[in-house]
Parts: sequence; C-alpha cells; structure tokens
Amino acid sequence: MVAPLYTTASGLLFHAGKILVVTVGLPARGKTHISRALERYLRWTGVKTQVVSLGDYRRKILGGAQKLPPDYFTLVGEKSPETVALRKRISDGCEQLIWDFFNSGGQVVIYDANNGTRERRQALAEKFDKEGIHVIMLESLCDNEEIILSNIRSVKISSPDYRGWDPEKAVQDYYGRIRDHEAHYEPVEETDWPYIRIVNVGEKIMVNSRIVFFLMNIHNRFRTIYFARSGQSLIEHSYKADSDLSPPGWEYAERLKEFVLDRRAKALQQRGVDIEDRRLVVWTSARRRSHHSAWPFLNLTENDKVKLPRVKVVEKPQMSEINPGVWDGLSPDQVRKFYPDEWERFVRDPYAYRAPRAESYHDLCVRLEPTLIELEREQEDLLIIGHASVIRCMLAYLIGLPASEIPAIEVARGDLIEVVPTSYGVHSQAYHFWDGPGRSQNGGGVGKDEHNFYENYAEDTQGKRRPQTAEAVDAIPS
Repeated sequence: MVAPLYTTASGLLFHAGKILVVTVGLPARGKTHISRALERYLRWTGVKTQVVSLGDYRRKILGGAQKLPPDYFTLVGEKSPETVALRKRISDGCEQLIWDFFNSGGQVVIYDANNGTRERRQALAEKFDKEGIHVIMLESLCDNEEIILSNIRSVKISSPDYRGWDPEKAVQDYYGRIRDHEAHYEPVEETDWPYIRIVNVGEKIMVNSRIVFFLMNIHNRFRTIYFARSGQSLIEHSYKADSDLSPPGWEYAERLKEFVLDRRAKALQQRGVDIEDRRLVVWTSARRRSHHSAWPFLNLTENDKVKLPRVKVVEKPQMSEINPGVWDGLSPDQVRKFYPDEWERFVRDPYAYRAPRAESYHDLCVRLEPTLIELEREQEDLLIIGHASVIRCMLAYLIGLPASEIPAIEVARGDLIEVVPTSYGVHSQAYHFWDGPGRSQNGGGVGKDEHNFYENYAEDTQGKRRPQTAEAVDAIPS
C-alpha cells in the first residue's frame, strides 16, 4: 500500500520520470473534480503533483466571461483576430506553467482542460513527449443528465463567469457552450498514448492500474465528513488497557450526538436537502472508547429521529490509534531519561521515526490507505469518531498537507471538524462543543495526558496546523 513516502535526492518517486496527465471531455463532465481528487491522492503518496487548470488561468489573466469577445466560447465559424490571440495567450501560458512545475522538481502535472479535438491533443502530447515527458490521456465521459446538471449548478454557474447572472439563464447559457463543443468533440480513439476512460465520474472505467483503482472509487455527490475524538476513557494513558469510557466520557458521547444532529440538520436545510433522503454513516475503531462514543447514535429518541431518521455505525479495526510500543504510558521526561538516543531521533523526525516495538506515523498512514479509499467511495454523510493520530492522517489527506506536518496537527477533544469536499478542493471548519473533563485541565488548555504524548504529540507541542475554530454559539444548550 502507498502512503506519504520519504523524499529522494531528486524529489521524484517510483522512478517513473515526469508525467503529464491530459484531461479530455466536454464541459461539466467532472474533469475538474477528478483532477483535484487525483492531485490530492498523488500528493498523499508523496508525488509532487499539481493541477494546471486552463479555466482558472483564463479567469486569472483575462477575468470573467463578461470581459471576453462574444465568439470566445464558440467553435463554429471563423474566429476574430482578438479571440485567436487571446486563446493562444491562455494556451501558451498554461503550457509555460506546466514547464515551470516540471523544471522546479515536480513530477506529475494534471492539465485540466477540454482538449476535445484529436489535433489539439496530438500537438500537445508530441510537444511534451519530445522532451521526455510521459503523456497519459484521461477522458471523462458522462451521459447522466443528473450529474451534468448538478455539476453546472454547483460549480459552473458559481464561477466568476456568471457573477450577477440569473441562475436559470446561466444554466441555459452553459448548456449552449456544451452544445457547441459537442458538435466538434472527438473521443479518445488514438493509440499513440496511454489513456484512461472514466464514465459518469467512476461508474465505468477502462484500463487497469493503481491510479485507476483510486479513480474507480471517487464520485462527485455532495456529502459532509465530520471528525471528532472519542470521549474520555477510564484509563487515558494506556494503549494496552483498551478501557471503556469514564462517566464524563459517556456525557461527552451524548453531547456529541446532540451537536452533530443539530449541525447536520441545519446544513442540509440550508442546501434544501430533505433529511429523509440522507443517511448518516458513523465510523469508529474497534477500541472501546471509540465505538462506545457512537452508542448514543444507536439509541435515538423520537426527537433525534426527526433530525436523523437513518444511521449506520461501522467498526473499522484499521482505525485504531498509533501504537506507542515501549513508550506506552511514559511521560516525555521519562522517555528522555530512559531512551535519550531514541528521543533525539524522534524529535528530529516525528513523522518517520518509529519508537521501539511501535508504529511511526508513516506506518499508520500505510495502515489507513484502504480506509481512505473507502472514504472516497462513501456517498453518504460520514462521521468519524476516532483517535487523534488517525484523524490527523485523514485530515492531512483531505486538506492536502505534507507528511511532515501530520504529527503536528492539533485535534482537540470537544471540537467537531467539518470537511466538505468540492470540485476545487475542500472546505474545513472546526466547531467547539465540549468543555468538560478530557478537554480542559483545571479550567484551561485543551487537555492532554502527559503519559500518552506519543498519541498526542501535536497537543504537547501546541500544533503547527489546526482548522479555524468557530464557537458553537447556536449549539444545543447543555
């Protein structure tokens, strides 16, 4: 399994050389969503990857569609000299961005554009192939009108091209762009270059490889992913004990249920989604404090069922916390005293270092990769009740943080982290909902057990990265 890997002297991995992935497809076929998801996955594996988006570059350089000549988006008839010059300027600029990334040590570029004619693809591929760049065609076909319309409404008409437009007129205008491209679109049939063909954003796929396995599991259905730590346990500082929740831990679990139901109901209402149509899936580890923190979701009151008619709780053994090995139950001072050399190595590289008979964060990422593939495949709203070390790895994957920062991501008990994947990245926000035992010590701080510092390294070092926290001012009263 692949996880965030160690860097090499060249900065390149897999000895595969440099790769240009050229997206192909009509507008609103999910190319941008696929490109960003693939970029996130390859970066997670340690490959230096970047998406170069022709649409984003055009809007950055030329502004919205209102500032363009009337014939800029049409493919019928002879173009005005101004349109020809602007199109060439944008195309050349994107190609220069690709070269700049390769020349600065990057390994994979995903060129997000329509590239709908054989002539255009061939000219582009030959230009980079001549310089030793491997070229792969990634074609996205879609005949599902619901997916196309959803993509137009959720992504396209919210772009600067349609700022100030009536939504229905914007949809019709964009359909006009699609019809114009359809008349000239040529599917990928040439065999000069390797290609991958995706139908309906992962419904069907041609060709088989590791990347293809990942692409088979992605989708672009709107969903929200929530993260929360499990409640306080009776024995906080022992990995081996696998103890149950403490009395405050059970209170925390009940409060977590109330807050998640309230927050999710409001979010769905804002999007105009009927809560009856959406199920909440809850993932926990097989450790008692994690799984028992989800029990309130299996014992819903009639009032709860109004906000959450359907729920499914799933135990995932792969989501167990990082194994601290011989450091289990030791404080930092004790480790410095009994394992001085090992401590120095740990401080130098908390991500790659493995304590005696323990796991490193790299080991944990390897263990979690199948779970991340399942996370991409899951189409329902998802709540992950887990351990700080596991949540760090998953957040780093979703947000796109480098591996070196994973051990320093602070995940405080009592915060609900909300992540919404979108075509252009993810939106993340943390909401504070708990100040009881397990969160604060003597009325201050985020609360940590110094004898469990291997799991809570980020809290011990007052983490470098943490999602912006919003106070839950409209939360359910305690």
